Amino acid sequence: MQRELSQFTLSKNQRAILLAFIYVDIFVFSTWLAYNLRFDFGVLPAEHQPHMRTIWSWVWLVKLGALWATGQFSSLLSYFSLPDLQRITVGQLPITLALIIGWYCVDALHYMSRSVIIMDAMISVAGIAAMRLMFRVLRLRTEEDSTAANKIHVAIVGAGGAGAALARELQSNSKYDPVAFFDDSEAKRGTQVHGINVYGSIESLIDHDLQGVTEAIIAMPSANGKRIQEIVHFLNDEGIQCRTIPSVNQLASGEMIASIRPLEIEDILGRDPVDLECGEVSAVYSGRTILISGAGGSIGSELCRQIINLEIDRLVLVDICEYNLFRIRTELDGTGVALHSELIDIGEESRVRQLMKRHQPDVIFHAAAFKHVDLLESQVEAAIQNNIKSTNCLAKAAEDFNVGRFVLISTDKAVNPTSVMGESKRAAELLVEAYAQRENAVKFMSVRFGNVLGSSGSVVPIFDEQIKTGGPVTVRDKRMTRFFMSIPEAAGLVLRSAAMGVNGDRFILDMGKPMKICDLAEQMISLAGMTLGKEIDIQYTGMLTGEKLHEELIYPDEIMEDTSHSKIRKIKCSEPNEQQSLQSLITTINSWNAGSHTCNRAWLHNLLKEHSLPSN
Repeated sequence: MQRELSQFTLSKNQRAILLAFIYVDIFVFSTWLAYNLRFDFGVLPAEHQPHMRTIWSWVWLVKLGALWATGQFSSLLSYFSLPDLQRITVGQLPITLALIIGWYCVDALHYMSRSVIIMDAMISVAGIAAMRLMFRVLRLRTEEDSTAANKIHVAIVGAGGAGAALARELQSNSKYDPVAFFDDSEAKRGTQVHGINVYGSIESLIDHDLQGVTEAIIAMPSANGKRIQEIVHFLNDEGIQCRTIPSVNQLASGEMIASIRPLEIEDILGRDPVDLECGEVSAVYSGRTILISGAGGSIGSELCRQIINLEIDRLVLVDICEYNLFRIRTELDGTGVALHSELIDIGEESRVRQLMKRHQPDVIFHAAAFKHVDLLESQVEAAIQNNIKSTNCLAKAAEDFNVGRFVLISTDKAVNPTSVMGESKRAAELLVEAYAQRENAVKFMSVRFGNVLGSSGSVVPIFDEQIKTGGPVTVRDKRMTRFFMSIPEAAGLVLRSAAMGVNGDRFILDMGKPMKICDLAEQMISLAGMTLGKEIDIQYTGMLTGEKLHEELIYPDEIMEDTSHSKIRKIKCSEPNEQQSLQSLITTINSWNAGSHTCNRAWLHNLLKEHSLPSN
């Protein structure tokens, strides 16, 4: 019986004949039962007996034709759902209406019982539906019996809409068997969803006889990271594999099982979702030409993905890396926005000016930068060239071509920098601030934030690779902390900052509390289903040159101001004497020539010392 019950290994014609026989039997039985209900299962009055031959035999044939027209001879009997019931009802209803209308208009039909006509319709539809449902139940039971031993017994954490939809899809899948719901809501405890019991919070799992559960799926798209972290820790302690459904948008696609994925560190970071107020953001960028330098990088590519949905006119992708540029261009193709790829070094002034003439951008997001702290300690000239000179070149071009907004993507490493990378980014911040003080129509601004999870070269992909190879996971120092946020959150807040910003604004994104790197490593090990100290170890290697034990987001004397967004703050404007110092910085950089200066760490340090704020 594991074969399709609805086909019975018959040919198409044989199957049609068999179905016709079954349907006709249901119609005859429905009419017989309708008459017996009408006349209390007594003797059928003589005036009604001829109707079986003269009228009902034709009605049965017409009903059979209606089933054929609505696809009930071609659909598989063992797959029955509400749309099938709807098609059966719609196909039979006109016949019943025709008989009722005919009762008033045709003498031959006037002596029929109207109640019999109505009851016959109801019984015949119910009979066909019951027959189809019987085949479905037989198929499901057969499949359950044949696959029960191999099914994965799953607990679903979250009995809301997402969990209910997931359970329904899992029930129709031969691989999974959802056996329990767990939900924090007291109101749902003791109820059922799709026949599955709803228990209390996931911590109550140990109070129930559910030893067969080997996997749990978290179906709580709106839960905060802290709660997800608690659930994951409990399930890991119980030795139960844990996965999740990623987002409401993916749930809307209808592919529930396909969207199930392992938990990632972003899921348990503990940061609540941020309202980016996209309506206001879209109004600023709609119909504009946007240029993004470093478009193939971690932040640059996410800016591309988000801004492409804001009804912009054109998007200019600028990057010096051919592969990164190709990858983001390929990803964005087909979105309906005009894309222009530019493979150039933005430190080449002539190329940048040609770029500006060609595209006339309204907004520039400057995300291009070298960022690897340890590597840049021995590559001072490259850091100066890319992080300082390129920023100056692009900012000057923005000023000359009257770009509407210029936004620098900065980093927390620019605060009290101890590395070449941090000092070069600090100089870039000061350059943009200096251009904001000049007489031009451009709104120059910068956005400073900490580490983003999953960016190229960050600890998350490094730890992930180390865990996959069995470790050890290397951490610089047990005390080391960093600020973290997700790439989509960072890019979204950058877009929001730029939309609200005016000339000279220096924004700081709310990064929350700093997180210990060793705690991050432990959580990633736990998510991978491994036990620290048994299957994998953490090895402390010591800090590299230029690294700091703790990063900072602001200088001690930077005065912070609130903005209209709770996750975005800005630094109060500089004093006039500081503005004059910044202007001399532009003069210094404009006159800078790699052939006439020794581009070493001392030169960079002195540059900041001479032109930075007094406290620096």
